Order: sequence, then C-alpha cells, then structure tokens
Amino acid sequence: MAKVLGNPRQGSLGTLAVVSIGHTLNDLYSNFLPQLLPFLLVLLPGFTATQAAVLVASFNISSSLFQPIFGYIVDGRGQTWLIYVGTLWMASFLCLTGLVNGYPPMVALAAIAGLGTAAFHPPASALVHGLSARYKAVYQSAFVAFGNFGFALAPLMLIPLFQAFGLKATALLVIPGILAASILFFALPRQTRSSKEAASLRVVWRAIRKSARELAVILGIISVRSAAYTGLLALLPLYFHGRGVSNLAGSRMLTLMLFTGAFGGITGGFISDRWGRKPLIVGSLLLSTPLFLGFLASHGSMSLVFLALAGAALLSSFSVTTVAAQEAIPEHKAMAAGLSLGFANGLGALAVILVGRIGDIWGLGTALVVLASLPFAAGLVGLFLGNPAAYAAAKR
Repeated sequence: MAKVLGNPRQGSLGTLAVVSIGHTLNDLYSNFLPQLLPFLLVLLPGFTATQAAVLVASFNISSSLFQPIFGYIVDGRGQTWLIYVGTLWMASFLCLTGLVNGYPPMVALAAIAGLGTAAFHPPASALVHGLSARYKAVYQSAFVAFGNFGFALAPLMLIPLFQAFGLKATALLVIPGILAASILFFALPRQTRSSKEAASLRVVWRAIRKSARELAVILGIISVRSAAYTGLLALLPLYFHGRGVSNLAGSRMLTLMLFTGAFGGITGGFISDRWGRKPLIVGSLLLSTPLFLGFLASHGSMSLVFLALAGAALLSSFSVTTVAAQEAIPEHKAMAAGLSLGFANGLGALAVILVGRIGDIWGLGTALVVLASLPFAAGLVGLFLGNPAAYAAAKR
C-alpha cells in the first residue's frame, strides 16, 4: 500500500478536496454527450433512440472496460500522473465531437475520449481509499458526490451554451479540462511511494479468485444499476423532447435528479459506515424502482418530487459498492476500483443499446419502464452479498 497518497503538507482532507474537485470537472465531461442528443434530433434527420444509446454507450464502454487495465497499472506503482493526463485526454477528444460531420466520427471520438476517464478513476479512487482507515465509505462518497455534482452541472452549463452558439461551441470545452489537469498536476505528487513490489498478474488473479463469489455479486449489482443509470441519461432527454418539454426545462429536471443523487451518495456513505454495506445497497435499490415508476406516472410538482427521491435512492449505493469491492480484494484497491467503477459499468452500458432498441420499437415510455425496473433487480442480487472480513476488521 502506498504510504504517501497526496501532498504531505495538505493532510488527508486537503488531498481529498483536490482530487474531488478534479473529479467534478472530470465527470462534467462524462455527462457531455447526453446534452448533445436533443440537438442531434434536429441536426441529424432520422436520429433514433438506438443511435442515441450507441453514442452514449460508446463513451461509457471504452471508459469502463479499460479501467481494470489501468487499475493493474496503478496498484503498487503509484502512477498518479494518469489522473491529470486522463482528464486532459478526455477533454481534448470530447471537445471535437461537435466539430465533425456525421454520426460515425462522433461515435469514434466518444470511444477514444472514454480512455481518459478510464485512466483517471482507478488511481483517484485508490488514492481516496487510503486517506482514512475508519471512514472509507464517507471519503469515497464525498469523492463520488463531487463527481455527481459535475454530472449535474453539465446540463445547466452545456444546454444554454449549445442553444446560444450551436454545437461548434464544443471547442471551448477544452478549457475546463486544461484547468482541471493543471490543478491536479500542481497539487498531486508525481508518484506515490510504495512499500512493496507491484503484484504480478498471477497474484492479482489469485486474489480475485479467492473473493470470486463476493466480487461476482458486487459487479452484478453495479452492472444492472449502471444499465438503469446510463439508460436514463441517454433516453430521458429524448423522452422530455417527445413530450414537448423545452431543452432548458429538461436539463433542469436531469440536474435535479443528479444533484439529489450526489447528496444521496454522501448519505449512503454515512449509513453504510454505521450500519453496514448490504442494508444500504439492498434497501436503496429496492426503493428506487417504485420512485422512478412514480415519476413516470405522475405530473407537475409531484413528478419532480418522485424524480428527486429516485435519483437520491439510485445513487446512494454508488460509492458503497466500490468500497465493498475494495474490501473484497484489499491488497489491490485500484484494480477493485477499475472492476467496480469500470468493468461492471461497461457491461451495464452495453445493455443500454438493447434498451434503446426497445424504445425505437415500443416507444420511449416502455423503455423507461424497463430502466425503472432494473434497480429492483439489482437490489435482489444484493441479497446474496456476504459480510466481508475486511469490513469487519476495518471497524475494529
């Protein structure tokens, strides 16, 4: 385990603040593509829900499936440079998406950009995990919450920008990426100091096999939850557009869901540190489905209440499942982050393409009902979670 996980003069809270601010700007870009969708409906004749799902999923799949690779690179090696280089990489390629002509180049750029956030998350999450022995879920929840705040800011910032200047304005969006990368470059150490040699692939695989059952359950939960979350980000803008909701009003509704999700994530971290991972994960996911169905079935202010509560419930387990994976293989925390934040989310993103096809055939309302049902399924998978010995040891 690395002994130095941030600038020694900052202390753990200072390091947490720096990397969390970087996470805010990083994840603002991760919610970049869904904000293009209402405009692509106008600019690209015949643009379908399946195409929308493929565009969003292309970024999520590349950003997710490569995270375990970066996790292996990070464990025992202290490659903190990936945090700021990954941020700049993602910003540079995403800002080109509005400048190209045609749908295929846009998908290709989205997939390439995803590699940047794949590089960012494993070292950043492993760094945060090592900052506190007792409040791991709280620290991880704060880190994730700042990322969710970035997600939430994206509709508020990008929709007005695109409405005023068109999609060519994407070129300006390299500026926040340069800012974020600069902050991380100057505030974080070039590398952490490790007290042991980097583990071989055989050692990592042995650790994964030893905790295979627990990891399979955790990754199953994350995959199903990710399908719901990514699908909502991809299809809700189209759903709002189809119901005559303006782009600005739709962006505010998405922001509401994401902001309450960020607060739900912080609350979930406190609850899981106090009463355990499993009750929080299972309870919040089972609650998410009726809340989302309530949103789809209601109108006016009541629908906003349901959407806000549903967002909080869905994302309250986001950081907790990452901590649970890190506790299952405690010697390989960056790999665990890559598997949970990355690989499992990538599997969920693949399923979104199928849900997009359902939307084209049976309507967006039907697709959203399917998405709303997925958290309940993830909660049922969570019933098979065990009680990791690492968590019990951390509480002693």
